[in-house]
Amino acid sequence: MLINADFDKRAAVHADPINWISTRMQGVDRHMLDRIGAESGHATTIVRYAPGSSFSAHTHAGGEEFIALDGIFQDEHGDYPSGTYVRNPPTSSHIPRSDDGCTIFVKLWQFESKDRTQISIDTTKTPFNPDPQNPAIKTMPLFRDEREDVRLEKWQADQTINLTAPDGMEILVLEGEFKEAGETFTKHSWLRLPRGHKTTATAGQAGARLWVKRGNLAQTSKQTPQD
Repeated sequence: MLINADFDKRAAVHADPINWISTRMQGVDRHMLDRIGAESGHATTIVRYAPGSSFSAHTHAGGEEFIALDGIFQDEHGDYPSGTYVRNPPTSSHIPRSDDGCTIFVKLWQFESKDRTQISIDTTKTPFNPDPQNPAIKTMPLFRDEREDVRLEKWQADQTINLTAPDGMEILVLEGEFKEAGETFTKHSWLRLPRGHKTTATAGQAGARLWVKRGNLAQTSKQTPQD
């Protein structure tokens, strides 16, 4: 399965309307943003759990990164309410579920194989800081290593933001909206810019709150593990 699998091209997926696809687990649906492979390959997905639904036990051989978008995501290790950012490194395992229903944005098979860093951050209780390079942006660092930089950003209303992606970047809208290349990105819309891409974006009248990852496409291959 190949979805937005050419990482040398700009990719955009808008949230409205979202085309939900049923998984093999009853009550668990997904909206695929990019993908190489079937059930074990590079994947970026929005996943929706109906109340009382669960997924079978599994190990994340390639790691799992997610942010809870609404509701409460759960597993045997704890509860992850809306706004929680989590990194489950390679070799980690769990049995995910949601008693009351939830939606998460999740990335699979995108870790270094030796990474063992476990992270869980409640972004609703973590402050934003002014960006020293742009007064129109406030940032909340989530994770950074030699490969990538992950953060939340707040863009001030009606401000134009320069987007430079020497090693690629991804943006998911959490709240508000922005415009880029003639397209409007609203809540849960996703944009991926390839290496070397330069563009500008303009925040909407209410500003925008975003999940942003930079640098992650520096070594991305078009071939990753597949079923």
